[in-house]
Amino acid sequence: MSKNRTTLKDIALELGTTITTVSKALKNYPDISKETKKAVIKMAKKMNYEPDMRAVALKKGKSNIIGVIIPEVVHFFFSNVLEGIIKNAEEKGYKIIITTSHNISKQEKKHVRFLFNKKVDGIIVSLANETKSVKHFDILKEYDIPIVMFDKVSDTFQCNKVNIDDKSSAYKATEHLIKKGCKKIAHIRGPKHPLNSIARFEGYRSALEDNDIALNPNMVMECKDVTLKEGYDFTLELLNSDDKPDGIFAVTDQIGVGAIQAAQSLGIKIPEELKIIGFSDSQVAQIIRPSLTTIHQPNYEIGETAIRMLIEEIELREAHGDSDIDFRQIILDTYLIEREST
Repeated sequence: MSKNRTTLKDIALELGTTITTVSKALKNYPDISKETKKAVIKMAKKMNYEPDMRAVALKKGKSNIIGVIIPEVVHFFFSNVLEGIIKNAEEKGYKIIITTSHNISKQEKKHVRFLFNKKVDGIIVSLANETKSVKHFDILKEYDIPIVMFDKVSDTFQCNKVNIDDKSSAYKATEHLIKKGCKKIAHIRGPKHPLNSIARFEGYRSALEDNDIALNPNMVMECKDVTLKEGYDFTLELLNSDDKPDGIFAVTDQIGVGAIQAAQSLGIKIPEELKIIGFSDSQVAQIIRPSLTTIHQPNYEIGETAIRMLIEEIELREAHGDSDIDFRQIILDTYLIEREST
């Protein structure tokens, strides 16, 4: 049988005082003596007292809880974003509930409803690859619950957003391969729907066009789940074709590492015969040999910026309602890191 939660009444009974006195002592009211405050705090610790956040939320109309919905946790990019969110949220007195959609739209919808029912003060979300419609976020709008989108965002949903310029970053990556002498550049891209995947393809295509290189549709491979295995399998397919690429722009570092491993399995020398560039600057890009040239993405800063934007909106709504909300999109800088693969 589970032990009941310690209440203010339990502490009051132990000390032979009133619930009001205990409550005021814990809130540091000036009309309670230092000795009483000290005794109450000591007893509260001894009895493992924790405030009932649900009761606090009902009284204040605020829970000090923020919900986060991400496609996956075991991913270098998202784990670093989470670090930025959690550290900065805790400094401001907020707790975080993390949920994962596994890139499934149905799961994302369930998590929106779950976090809404938990009475969170706001939500930070990176959309699932599957997500086309974002109507399931409308309920948050109806109840003035702030939302910040990052990385995979919607261009139709009005809210604060933080991401990078995926198109110019992809252009930079493709142009790097061209400057290194590549003429036949393949792109192992992300799924069709996420805007960042589309933007990276557009950057790749623009760089080819600006350098008078014709886009070969056979050189573009579309991932479903964006896994290392897809990078490996698609690279094998490309390198076993009659028209082999001499360069590969991978939509993520995971794909880039899979590409390196596939080339090595065929005895193809990197970077002499094939140059590969990834995207994100994850740890695996540094560990793999040859090390992977990549686009550095400011992962921690994305999380830090997202939580700052969300808390600012929460506080603004508390002070003024929703009449003065001016939604922004913050674009953070990326840069290219050249390593052994190019």
